[in-house]
Amino acid sequence: MKTVRYILAAPNIDGTDVGEAFVAFKWAEALSSLVDLTVLSFERSERKPLQDQLPDARVVSWREPEWLRRHERFNAMAKPGYPIWSFRVRNWLRTALANGEKFDLVHQIMPQAMRYASPFRHFDIPYIIGPLGGALSTPEKFQSEVGTAPFFTQFRRLDRFRLHHDPWLRASYGKAAAVLGVAPYVRDMLRDIPIQRFEAVLELGIDAPANPKPKTYVDGALKLLHVGRGVRTKGLRDLVRAMARLEDMREVTLTSAGSGEEVEICRAEAKRLNVSDRVSFLGRVPRAEVEHLYRNHDVFVFPSFREPAGGVLYEAMRWGMPIITVDRGGPGWIVDDSCGIRLPVVSPQLLSRDLEIAIRKLATSPELRIKLGQGSLKKVTKEGLWQKKAQRIVDLSRQIIANPSQNFQKVA
Repeated sequence: MKTVRYILAAPNIDGTDVGEAFVAFKWAEALSSLVDLTVLSFERSERKPLQDQLPDARVVSWREPEWLRRHERFNAMAKPGYPIWSFRVRNWLRTALANGEKFDLVHQIMPQAMRYASPFRHFDIPYIIGPLGGALSTPEKFQSEVGTAPFFTQFRRLDRFRLHHDPWLRASYGKAAAVLGVAPYVRDMLRDIPIQRFEAVLELGIDAPANPKPKTYVDGALKLLHVGRGVRTKGLRDLVRAMARLEDMREVTLTSAGSGEEVEICRAEAKRLNVSDRVSFLGRVPRAEVEHLYRNHDVFVFPSFREPAGGVLYEAMRWGMPIITVDRGGPGWIVDDSCGIRLPVVSPQLLSRDLEIAIRKLATSPELRIKLGQGSLKKVTKEGLWQKKAQRIVDLSRQIIANPSQNFQKVA
């Protein structure tokens, strides 16, 4: 019985979109079978109506202003429409409460970045914020290779300052009944705000584990896969350099799926290091082909050193792939010793060396690859299924509703 009257709020919730809008939709879809759900969101006129996408929820939506969509990348990163959405939400909730409606809990699931004051701080309803993420800095010894980025991506540099000094932002987190973070590092970012409760919850999930085929291995042969946007921080350049250190292991190959300026830099790096014959750059590929790549490669390598979450790790884990990643941000929390190898982030030189050592280890140990692959599938099935994630949040909500004045400071 759906006994919890629950509001889920985000600027964009849309199962036909990508990014934060799609993730918010998956949460809404999973929660709608467990709670009496009301959704608050913008909508786009040409998309499938949100009420049709979420038939088991009550949808309250407003048309997203057309001018916001002229520059999608800027809109996604800077969210210039957030104040408009926040104003709409605040007015709607004030009216709903004045008309006698009652809600047990509000959950503002997006935006993920820690730079948006919540409209729900103005009300007496207990609320959850998150999962929050972002605000990771580039490690010092990698900064010279990161290069330039669009001006609006520099907003993240203000995040730490605002967490210390913005009274509206601090009140949003301090008044929340619980703050969720994509990984435990978020708690450290919020350490000087007296939050009531913290939970580490990855914002991403999976519908079901895949059906990985049994792998047959030849000692020393290994098909590596990297999936990610073509930016320096995803670690593809370090992986190409590691391939050059594996000159004696000609049967180790690398496939890269993803587009961006970094891909061409890595292509030139592969040519310079004489490994072009063992590295394939596919560029951007359709989702169905990405799934095919997961199915037909042996090890997923994702040395992304400024990664708040790392959804591609879950994608690879659902195919039972052993993982090589870094021990920083989201990847350092998603992956543990049961499913992969985590590497320190010190410098480009040491990262490429450590990648080489990890690849050699897996190339020469089929037993370890099988063990870690089984661990990946087990871990993502245990913690990553959408219904399990939604149930965890509902259980948290019931605790908050039952103990509205109880304070917690815990990392799960």
